[in-house]
Amino acid sequence: MNSETTEIRKGLAGVVVDYTAISKVNAETNSLLYRGYPVQELAAKCSFEEVAYLLWHGELPTAEELEKFRAAERAGRALDPHVKEVVDALPTSAHPMDVCRTAASVLGARHPLAEDSSPEANLAKAKDLFAAFPAVVAYDQRRRRGQEVVEPRDDLGYSENFLWMAFGEDHVPEVVEAFEVSMILYAEHSFNASTFTARVITSSLSDLHSAVTGAIGALKGPLHGGANEAVMHTFDEIGIRPEESLDQAAARAKAWMQDALAQKKKVMGFGHRVYKHGDSRVPTMKAALDKMIAHYGRPELLGLYNGLEQAMDEAKAIKPNLDYPAGPTYHLMGFDTPTFTPIFVASRITGWTAHILEQTASNSLIRPLSEYSGHQQRSA
Repeated sequence: MNSETTEIRKGLAGVVVDYTAISKVNAETNSLLYRGYPVQELAAKCSFEEVAYLLWHGELPTAEELEKFRAAERAGRALDPHVKEVVDALPTSAHPMDVCRTAASVLGARHPLAEDSSPEANLAKAKDLFAAFPAVVAYDQRRRRGQEVVEPRDDLGYSENFLWMAFGEDHVPEVVEAFEVSMILYAEHSFNASTFTARVITSSLSDLHSAVTGAIGALKGPLHGGANEAVMHTFDEIGIRPEESLDQAAARAKAWMQDALAQKKKVMGFGHRVYKHGDSRVPTMKAALDKMIAHYGRPELLGLYNGLEQAMDEAKAIKPNLDYPAGPTYHLMGFDTPTFTPIFVASRITGWTAHILEQTASNSLIRPLSEYSGHQQRSA
């Protein structure tokens, strides 16, 4: 290669590397589509189980297909005792994403189809991982609080059972609905960093659980999945004061943002490489956040949210991404901030495994080139 003529696309920005039929951002309507369906419509009309089925199979399930799928998911919810043993061996100082990564690897090593990467086996493993992971996320939060495992219930839907295992209590429909909306919105987003990681690993003919484990590692980073945690760290730095009015909180948040931007600080939860006119998922997630603020009576959080958003818009014209409303929504539900990204994992398992299936069906080893910029050949 000639370095004078080689165009380097740092971060593969703008590089199209393959086809996918799973999702796309429709620039004309600024909508994220799952298999052709706008995600905001799916969030309004479908359960998370239906969306998972759609991502894997390409079509929404019939009533009979959904019933069969739900029965299988409910049968696989319990925390594997061997996984629990491994999780318990990890220090509580380890980040919950380290727990997710380890649990995914253990589940893969113990799966009866571990060495079978046929389409049928991979689909079975994807569904098993989908069913098993809420118990991992819920238990890890509970053990850090000194609490015991809460056994799953087969009379609850996926999202309601997830909340039950995390907190050991029933939640009102408004909270379950807001949580389900977040799971649907987080489920898939084309060739993002973690999905591309999963596809690269799959392209080497490695197994599904290895690919998911690698994807979890990519998602841990604050420039990707960790941003929802970073949003709450920002709120904490500003100071959450439940006694404040909306306007008082907004004023403090706006002043904080102006100072942060003046110091050229990186403020997480804003901007997106794909969206040029704002993340299409934000209005749906923001509506869910508004309902949670009203339900829990916490207007000061809306004040912080509005103040930061307004200050960023005025200074940089940069819009929020999905992580911005998702973080405070999970906070209001009672989740610990380090658990936010593991929730993202439980959702994105659906998208990752759909891409693993697609990559396997039309595989080519992903092996890009690089432009050498070191010393020319020399003698020792």
